[in-house]
Amino acid sequence: MAWKGVFRRDREQRGRRSALRLVAASAAQTSAAIFLVLRRMRAPLIVLIVIFAVTVLGLTLIPGQDAQGRPWRMGFFDAFYVMSYTATTIGFGEIPYPFTYGQRMWVTVSIYLTVIGWAYAIGSLLALLQDRGFRRAVAAQHFTRKVSRLREPFLLIAGFGQTGELLGRSIDALGRRFVVLDVSDERIDGLELDSYYADVPGLAADARIPGNLDAAGLAHPSLEAVAALTDDEEVNLAVVMAAALLRPDVPVVARVTTRTLAERMQAFGSPSMVNPFDRFGDHLRLALKAPASYQLLTWLESGPGGELPARGLPPRDGRWVVFGYGRLGQEVTRDLRAEGLDVTVVEPHPQSEPDVDLVVGDGSDPWVMAQVDLDRAVGFVAGTDNDTTNLSLVAAARRANPSLFIVARQNRPASAPLFAAMEIDALLVPAEVVAHEVYAQLSTPLLWRFLREMPAQGDAWAAELTDRLTRLCGQQLQALWKVRLTPAEGPSLRAWLDSGDARLGQLLRNPENRDEPLHAVVLVVSRDGQVILAPDDDFVLAEGDELLLAGWAAARRALGTILFVDAVREYVVTGRRVPSSWIWRKLSRASEPGGR
Repeated sequence: MAWKGVFRRDREQRGRRSALRLVAASAAQTSAAIFLVLRRMRAPLIVLIVIFAVTVLGLTLIPGQDAQGRPWRMGFFDAFYVMSYTATTIGFGEIPYPFTYGQRMWVTVSIYLTVIGWAYAIGSLLALLQDRGFRRAVAAQHFTRKVSRLREPFLLIAGFGQTGELLGRSIDALGRRFVVLDVSDERIDGLELDSYYADVPGLAADARIPGNLDAAGLAHPSLEAVAALTDDEEVNLAVVMAAALLRPDVPVVARVTTRTLAERMQAFGSPSMVNPFDRFGDHLRLALKAPASYQLLTWLESGPGGELPARGLPPRDGRWVVFGYGRLGQEVTRDLRAEGLDVTVVEPHPQSEPDVDLVVGDGSDPWVMAQVDLDRAVGFVAGTDNDTTNLSLVAAARRANPSLFIVARQNRPASAPLFAAMEIDALLVPAEVVAHEVYAQLSTPLLWRFLREMPAQGDAWAAELTDRLTRLCGQQLQALWKVRLTPAEGPSLRAWLDSGDARLGQLLRNPENRDEPLHAVVLVVSRDGQVILAPDDDFVLAEGDELLLAGWAAARRALGTILFVDAVREYVVTGRRVPSSWIWRKLSRASEPGGR
């Protein structure tokens, strides 16, 4: 046991030393701009100093004349003063006495020398300002300073491609801050052009380097989570490793598409991993057996501003044809077979023999289309990694059987208009799947818990909840927020909650007219680690309950007033209007019968 304690202390000391080395590396990176300026401008500054010293010395050595014509030599201070306004092109005049021809000749030479020196120095400075290394050093210093000044919780996003941008906009819509780290200068420059509610610090740097992660706030006390969303899964693994070793207390969410990388990530703590192909397969299974549940899930995952998607009617029985047995094809095939459906796979170059009906060939070959017999199929999956191939496969399948339920994969954002024109029944955009999944996990744990347990409630339950949301909030998802019924966050509710008859329906009333409900729906109530999904109006609240609500922003502000103002809470609960100020309460008591 004593040896275990020694080894534990040794590991802690090594961790502290690693953190100190990381901070030192970050400080060196921050001061790189200063050293780069000193190194690049050393020669121009030396030339200017030498020119200035020689010209000043020459003015002190060349004799002049005073007002009476007597010989006079200029002192060092007077020479320094004259060359100061001469070299800077100010030109006050010849002082303290008019110059002799020798002095004027020397001043003329000095003017041309200083012009040459200034031209050399300014040219070197302009070249330095255009230098990529200098600009990166200045940007890193500015970025580090902005991150260090953050005083509110923020999210660190490593990789700001399509996935990171979608996640950033959803997080920004919630009024929360985030920091970006990406290797692309264009993506970082785009942060300055995009409109966000708050300033978004961004740095063009490699996320695999721990010093860059530290500059992005990995060691910042306000960091609440890390999202590794780059297109390179090795980089995502490096981010997971750094976060697990240097900030094990911070949750990490990473994008991964291969099982090998997922197993390597699991060796570092317990990061949350999002596989877009696996998640899409799960979504497809949910859409097949519970269309209303799938509709509600995709709507809530889309974040504030998301439009209610159409409720599809996928076939529950029949044979499916999957073109492309890559990562998506394997996941979809596995999930479809788990639902008891027959699957035919078409793959030109199979790496392994799948345990399904396999047709080896190119999907563009008419013979292959005849072999799969699309006339008798109910579903079709175009899952290759080429958008042109997927679009042509969809067109050919629709021509062979217009009633097919079409599933397709979109690989590039530029292809979005083409896939939208094809009216795909179920479209996989890996970036959107990952962004929505990460948003659901990081926006609030209650939303993630709701989405995980919601399918078990049944499709009819999901359809009823969707109808409630649309009746109160419309077809566009408004705000999602969390409320804790504690004395700190709901001081006006304490006595009401202690009564044991605090009904949820009484709380969610309009403070202006209690006969009208608030435009909000409680999705989850968390109590002592247990959750109640979408409770009804008769649900009895208790102190310490945590509520997740969806609704209008105005309803959020109104509920905040109810939680903090006793008079407003009394009105929405009992219908009795109570004066809010001390003077009005005294006057009201005096006006009552028997009042004094």
